[in-house]
Amino acid sequence: MKTEQSSTESQISIQVIERMISLLDALAQYPDPVSLKELSATTGLHPSTAHRILNDLVVKRFVDRAEAGSYRLGMRLLELGNIVKSRLDVREAALEFMRELHRKTHQTVNLSVRQGDEIVYIDRSFSERSGMQVVRAIGGRAPLHLTSTGKLFLSADDPKQVRAYATRTGLAGHNKNSITDLVKLERELSLVRARGYARDNEELELGVRCIAAGIHDDSGKLVAGLSISAPADRLQDEWVEDLVSTAGRISSVLGYSLPAAG
Repeated sequence: MKTEQSSTESQISIQVIERMISLLDALAQYPDPVSLKELSATTGLHPSTAHRILNDLVVKRFVDRAEAGSYRLGMRLLELGNIVKSRLDVREAALEFMRELHRKTHQTVNLSVRQGDEIVYIDRSFSERSGMQVVRAIGGRAPLHLTSTGKLFLSADDPKQVRAYATRTGLAGHNKNSITDLVKLERELSLVRARGYARDNEELELGVRCIAAGIHDDSGKLVAGLSISAPADRLQDEWVEDLVSTAGRISSVLGYSLPAAG
């Protein structure tokens, strides 16, 4: 008898939680305060049921009562959201997506961030069977203009900042493929902006090519680059779509949403 009662109470609790979530989801659809009548219609809840749950949510500050009979999302949600955001780490957000991309391509997948005039590799998924020597371990650095991820960050800079970078670094090259001319670099960055991803055609290391896509946070800021490195003769253009999609999914975890079209 106790087990049966416990099961019934559990089902009731789950039902209440589901109704709370449906009301919060409904409120999230509206920029302005919403009437009880409209919330009832949107969720399919009886007005008295919706009113009772909303009152509980108001007490806990998950919902604000804007005026008599109308409601909006409460500040408690913002507080909790900020806590989640402060604990989110781009590496943590990216890790499983990187592994998934590595399983698809069987090539090295890198996660890099910008520090000054260089990128720093902060994580990597790779297989010893890839046939490519992994030269730059986690914590390794490379110049912005010689790497696919670095070009992403430079493409986000304004022309004045790019020229200042060129002056500071002298656009030093590593080999015959390195871009060491400002005009060529500016042309390359225009291509990056147009494509939405960047390439490194053996500019850092002979025999290694890379493609990179940007990862953005909830404010739209470019915070990291996701790249695939492969032996020059193995890099496939078909991977671009998977790479861009994966970077987009990581950005979504960080709270980024694409700007509305038009």
